[in-house]
Amino acid sequence: MSIDEQEHWDALYRTRPASTLSWFESEPAASLELLERAGLNRESSVIDVGGGASALVDRVLARGVGAITVLDLSRAALAASRARLGDAAHSVTWCEENVLSARLAVAAYDLWHDRAVFHFLATAEQREQYVAQLARSLRPHGSAIIAAFAEDGPTRCSGLDVVRYGPDELASALGSGFELREVLRKTHITPAGVSQPFIYSRWSRSS
Repeated sequence: MSIDEQEHWDALYRTRPASTLSWFESEPAASLELLERAGLNRESSVIDVGGGASALVDRVLARGVGAITVLDLSRAALAASRARLGDAAHSVTWCEENVLSARLAVAAYDLWHDRAVFHFLATAEQREQYVAQLARSLRPHGSAIIAAFAEDGPTRCSGLDVVRYGPDELASALGSGFELREVLRKTHITPAGVSQPFIYSRWSRSS
């Protein structure tokens, strides 16, 4: 992703309420379901990649998790979450960075969550950088939850091209270091009433 894309996302969040954006969901039910199956508990260290203005951080904090990082390219998106959380925002580590180049600590996280970042990575090089970050920062036997547009999902989102995935395509992109545990197919209904098929997947790091 380039600085132009950072400006693109900031402009969307600055000019429109988060609740009107196409990816908005008032309750991140599928994400929470898979995080809990992956062992989410009060001792977990969690990173929400592309978490932006998502309500997932609210729900994770409500479960007593004390170590959560929210990473997003957009300063405006992170500001929206901070404002919503109020004093609870001080319990969160906020990273205004590109996941492909972020300075993530080695083996820092038990759980990696990504809803709708991976499908914006249009080139093999970007996907390889993402997987390298995931493998470096996820602890041995940690879990990754990755949600992307399904094979029959949109081809573009928010003015940008996307890559659509089935389980086999995701497995190929992630490589041999990750084992697929389960897949959920969900249809997201945007605030404008448009149906967007998603594939939610849970992976375990092999070692």
